[in-house]
Amino acid sequence: MCLGIPGQILAITDEARQLALADVSGVRREVNVTCIAEGPLEDLVGCWTLIHVGFAMSRIDAEEAEATLRALREMGEAQAALEEMEAGRAALTEGTAPGPTR
Repeated sequence: MCLGIPGQILAITDEARQLALADVSGVRREVNVTCIAEGPLEDLVGCWTLIHVGFAMSRIDAEEAEATLRALREMGEAQAALEEMEAGRAALTEGTAPGPTR
């Protein structure tokens, strides 16, 4: 399964190599925009895209980007809760869980 993370194109950094600076959840990284380039690369500035392993794979609108980011945040919170539950289960199984205090 491939997971594309929404990112917004901020600037074109290398037109010859079709590279752009994208903001992905507050992290800025350079991405290849070849897959979404249709016309002048400057037209991509401000566009939202799904980014996977350094490539902008497809354009999306702002609403889809926000919905995807929200779902990813919720999945992260759910994953953290599952990890905490598993750690508690493992502690009980290993007998390392704290017992009642006197």
